[in-house]
Amino acid sequence: MNIDQLASEALKLDPKSRAILAETIWESLEDPYLVSSDVTDEESISLAIKRDEELETGTVTPLSHKELMDLSQSGGSVTFTAP
Repeated sequence: MNIDQLASEALKLDPKSRAILAETIWESLEDPYLVSSDVTDEESISLAIKRDEELETGTVTPLSHKELMDLSQSGGSVTFTAP
């Protein structure tokens, strides 16, 4: 069964069952909000300052969330650089 078929079947469930399924799937994922322990507070602050300077000087062009999602869904490319 592919993802489209699975989603179609899941959407046939009643709301409570869908919520339980969603929670079960979500809990099976690694927490995406955990900060890696190998990055110190100082490194995080330094990166934030660098990113702010890039925005202020025009080195990078900011994208709104909508612009980023539109680009990703249309197959457009967005270049991310490592710190």
